[in-house]
Amino acid sequence: MTTSTGTETTGGARPATGAGLVAAEDVLLFVNAAITATGQREFRSSAHRQQLSLDFLHEYVRVNYRRVYSAALALDINDHNAVRIVQGLLETAGEATAREKRDEGRLIAARLAKLPPQRVYRLFGALRRAGVNNRRTRAIMRDWLNARPDLAHDAVKYRSGLKTAARHVHLRFDDGPGGPGTGTPEIRGPGTGRGDGAGETGDFLFRPGRRSRYRHSSLDAWRRAHYEQGAVEELPFTVAEGFAARHGMRREVFLERVAPRMTRLERLRTLGQRGVGTRVPPPADVDLAAMPLTRLALYVLSLGFDVRAAHRAELTGALRAGARRAAGPQRGSWGRVAGVLDDSYSSSGSGEKRRRPLAVALACHFLLEALAAPGGYTALWTSGAADPLLVGPWGPSPLGTRVLDALEHGPQRLVIVSDGWDNAPPGLAGEVLRVWRTRLDPDRRTAVVHANPVYDADGFDVRRLAPGVPTAGIRDAEDLPALVEIAQFAEGRTGVDALYGYLDDRVARFAGGRGAAGAGTGAPS
Repeated sequence: MTTSTGTETTGGARPATGAGLVAAEDVLLFVNAAITATGQREFRSSAHRQQLSLDFLHEYVRVNYRRVYSAALALDINDHNAVRIVQGLLETAGEATAREKRDEGRLIAARLAKLPPQRVYRLFGALRRAGVNNRRTRAIMRDWLNARPDLAHDAVKYRSGLKTAARHVHLRFDDGPGGPGTGTPEIRGPGTGRGDGAGETGDFLFRPGRRSRYRHSSLDAWRRAHYEQGAVEELPFTVAEGFAARHGMRREVFLERVAPRMTRLERLRTLGQRGVGTRVPPPADVDLAAMPLTRLALYVLSLGFDVRAAHRAELTGALRAGARRAAGPQRGSWGRVAGVLDDSYSSSGSGEKRRRPLAVALACHFLLEALAAPGGYTALWTSGAADPLLVGPWGPSPLGTRVLDALEHGPQRLVIVSDGWDNAPPGLAGEVLRVWRTRLDPDRRTAVVHANPVYDADGFDVRRLAPGVPTAGIRDAEDLPALVEIAQFAEGRTGVDALYGYLDDRVARFAGGRGAAGAGTGAPS
């Protein structure tokens, strides 16, 4: 293999040269961006700047490190960047070797299976608009559609997306055997694509007036909902909303009747419409302890302070249960841990990502508590708050002072969760960490990691506190243990080979099979 700098490597080995170190830095920079950036407005940068920054990074890494670019699909990147990577790989298939196409196909299929269906359908629409219709793309789209548990349900909930995808790959919905040898992909099944009855899904999409009724309950409910108010509550919530407005149903009555068909998140989102804003108590029909930790933290922060205080035991118990689940086998294994958590005004986020940085900090607080040894966790909020359940985004960011306080406890691990804007006074945290690392703790008895939930569009990375402190982008607190593992490579102590070996291992576990294991190998190709 030849790197982008012209250096030959053999047997997958990578030279520990300056070029190799630069490649590793580029990889880590892209991973941080792919975890945190979503192209939306942040507290200190506009959506346009975010999108321009991401556009550059994606093209740069895809052109110079294609194998690493595809291997990022196996990491804990956010859905926005996963979709961009898939689209970029499929649009530039001509730049890939035969082996790269094989490995990319496995990674793409594995990632699409994890994405929310609405994102996948939007991706298929983007591929059609871009004119990407090669054989590999059609096979990937067809396989994903065939794996859907209920295409008739998709036809109702994601009608335009499914129609676009079916047209793009020339999909046939047949009740009986199709024309063998025609090369036309087929879907069969009772609305799902496996046996008799798939034809009615095709009729629903492309010939809606052909049938007077449908056997599949969702399809027939959609037909009846045009003139029968009682059929509205049988539809998925997002579809039922439109019919409810058409029938003039009162919002409160509609929400009560359709509640059994709502997802857990839909129930939480509409909770304020059944009460008075943030004073609505937690719903009795939603198991908060089963929610993902960061999403639960976002919900808790959406509640008023009086509601949080009144339901302290319930909310705290749910957060701790989510943290124990996220910690998994590492629970209690981190020894003495100190957490410096940013609840300054900038943690309020933006209109598109409201309170997201603060929610990550709150979720990390409970996760660090679970990862630390019993009684070995110390939390220090920048505001000086003593009650994590009542934190709010306000005040400056005295990170330096809080880091000093944390180090006085002699922790084995110090985890800083902040956007990196240390301003009270500016730069104190970086200087404290520099002196600590170079003079007071050169043997690194205390492991320090900075987890940053905010992408810095101007720097093409997350903002760092000090050069000697590893920084990892974070979007969901649940990913913290894995991100601490990645952050060690930014510290410069493990070497370039270890980074690529780590990517190889993640790819092999994510996609499975020997062929996929090589997707992360190779420096720039």
